[in-house]
Amino acid sequence: MRVRILGTAAGGGVPQWNCACEGCAAARAHPSWRRLHASIAIEASGGRWYVVNATPDIAEQIETSTDLRPGPGRRQTPVAGVVLTDAELDHTLGLPRLREAPSLHVIATAAVRDALAGGLRLDRVLAPYAGLTWSDLPEDKPVALDGGEDVEIRAVRVSGKRPRYAVDLDVRDGAWSAALHVTDRRSGKSLVYAPAVADWPPGLDRALAAADCVIVDGTFWDDDEPRRSGFTERTATEMGHLPISGPNGTAERLRALPATRRLYTHLNNTNPLVDPGHDGHRTLAGMGIEVASEGLVIEL
Repeated sequence: MRVRILGTAAGGGVPQWNCACEGCAAARAHPSWRRLHASIAIEASGGRWYVVNATPDIAEQIETSTDLRPGPGRRQTPVAGVVLTDAELDHTLGLPRLREAPSLHVIATAAVRDALAGGLRLDRVLAPYAGLTWSDLPEDKPVALDGGEDVEIRAVRVSGKRPRYAVDLDVRDGAWSAALHVTDRRSGKSLVYAPAVADWPPGLDRALAAADCVIVDGTFWDDDEPRRSGFTERTATEMGHLPISGPNGTAERLRALPATRRLYTHLNNTNPLVDPGHDGHRTLAGMGIEVASEGLVIEL
């Protein structure tokens, strides 16, 4: 099983278009510091790939990944579909960018599907271009990617936080934000991808403990970072993201995992880790943890 990192930034990317904070200014001065919205691609079988979360950067992410580029036929693409971990705009606005396809296969939980259909009306918007084909992402059983026997995914609920546009929607019960436990049935190796973690439930603990590689929410370095940065009065935890450091930080949890590789993704533009020379990288390296780099390919 191959997994390709397509992006590693939280909402707005790095730099964010309307932000002149230290991190965004540095990314403008040093283009190598730039980060696209967080996403990965999973190879299912036979060179067919599923993109996890359709970000606003999806066209660029596909174009800069040789495995995902079209060919050899003029309209032949290795992108078989999209798996959604949540219904946030940063993870779904890329779906209309894929409208040139004759059909679009999307795998999502019931709550996410209802939010996109009822809140954003994506079914209706995309119907004249490319029909959406939905597959459920249940929490109680695995789903085989591409209908094959090679790779399966399982949803692990990590948050009940709704997107702002969906606060008042009447939807079916289901995980609003899920981690994905991806397993290669041939090798038995597995990976957990959890780009947004508001809670650390027992199900996530079990999935992480069983995984060979984990890629986890690293939005904020510490809990007070959002307030200190001046763009909100809420803490990281109140915004739905467990911080990396501090008494309730995730770094200590990751250090204790048996996984052979542990990585952070979904960095906010205010996170000091957007600076590759920040001491936080050395602190994490001493714990056996790294920050995911875009373009990285993980083979399991």
